Amino acid sequence: MKAAVLGSPISHSLSPVLHRAAYAALGLDWDYAAIEVDDVRLAAFVDACGPEWRGLSLTMPLKTAILPLLDTASDLVGLVGAANTVVFSDGERSGHNTDVPGMRRAIAEAAGAGFAPRTATILGGGATARSAVAASAMLGVTDVHVALRTMGRSSEFDDLSTNLGITLHPHGWAEARHHLDTDVVVATTPPGTVDHLAPAVPAGPGVLLDVAYGAGHSALLTSWVREGGAAADGLDLLLWQAADQVALMTGRAAPVDAMRAALTAVSGGP
Repeated sequence: MKAAVLGSPISHSLSPVLHRAAYAALGLDWDYAAIEVDDVRLAAFVDACGPEWRGLSLTMPLKTAILPLLDTASDLVGLVGAANTVVFSDGERSGHNTDVPGMRRAIAEAAGAGFAPRTATILGGGATARSAVAASAMLGVTDVHVALRTMGRSSEFDDLSTNLGITLHPHGWAEARHHLDTDVVVATTPPGTVDHLAPAVPAGPGVLLDVAYGAGHSALLTSWVREGGAAADGLDLLLWQAADQVALMTGRAAPVDAMRAALTAVSGGP
């Protein structure tokens, strides 16, 4: 069977490391590749996937571009308007979102036992930010601040906040530094875009998830830990969202320990 991660650019992706480690641990003779595909080429690529294909992992902007190409989608995909996973089964394409549970698990693991957050701040306004809002709600958060680089995107969160039963406060990007004292902070923007917030980290902060990876820890994450906060990065999210993808595609529990060991070996992590 075949599976792949699609995106543009995609050469930096560590998804193949995780999925191949999972297949080896599960004794599956499957192939998983990283393939350069942009939103213009996505439909043609998906249409060309034959019966030997089992699943796809998707990066932005494909998480939204895939939606009209799906036969079915999970409730979570409908909620956040993004799918990062496609499973091929019985001639149908089903869409799933493993970013949301992946974020929840990455944050909960960093926070430790007894974590009961009520407030969160999300940095960014795209599909990943919407997933972060949903993940925060799953953790028990009821009050969410969203710092938007484009204020016009605030309306994209209206239905989401209503459906989740949370109170959402949109802010301009310049206001982000004033909302880092919440229980949870999730940075969803590209590497380097939150570095300017490092000096604004409060003493004894809550839990930070910075979803970016590939360029070492961000200045924000470094400052966060220095001030005594708990933190997770994009590699933690990558692990947990891939674990759920493996389970969806193979129908078997993901071998998380083997996947974590493989990721640590190539990323130089602890």
